[in-house]
Amino acid sequence: MEKLAVTLGRCLLGLYFLMPGISKVTSYQAMLDYMNLHNIPMADVLLPITTALQILGGLCLIAGFRIKEIALMFAGMTLLINLGMHDFWNIYPETDQGHEVQNFVKNLGIFAGLLVMSAAQHLPQWRVAKA
Repeated sequence: MEKLAVTLGRCLLGLYFLMPGISKVTSYQAMLDYMNLHNIPMADVLLPITTALQILGGLCLIAGFRIKEIALMFAGMTLLINLGMHDFWNIYPETDQGHEVQNFVKNLGIFAGLLVMSAAQHLPQWRVAKA
């Protein structure tokens, strides 16, 4: 049961990053506009980097490759995104502040899960790749 739980948790965390990474490709301009609305510096540089990290990192987590490194990278990225994009303490036009609070708290939970995952690489789990 432990092997199933760790594997499933890891794959779901990978999927959590993979899907938004793919959606950034299909809705690139909308995401760039959203980043600019939140005054993210160098959004035109950070968006393609974030997209690539989410897609590749998500696939790595799903496959079980470099779990600790990918989980810690996503943990750092989640904190930065939380502070920059879900800054509920600032008011933006056409932005629901309650939704931003919800995303902020949700991301803290994701952050916690990533910290646990970074320490779980030696727990029994199924992997496609091991490094």
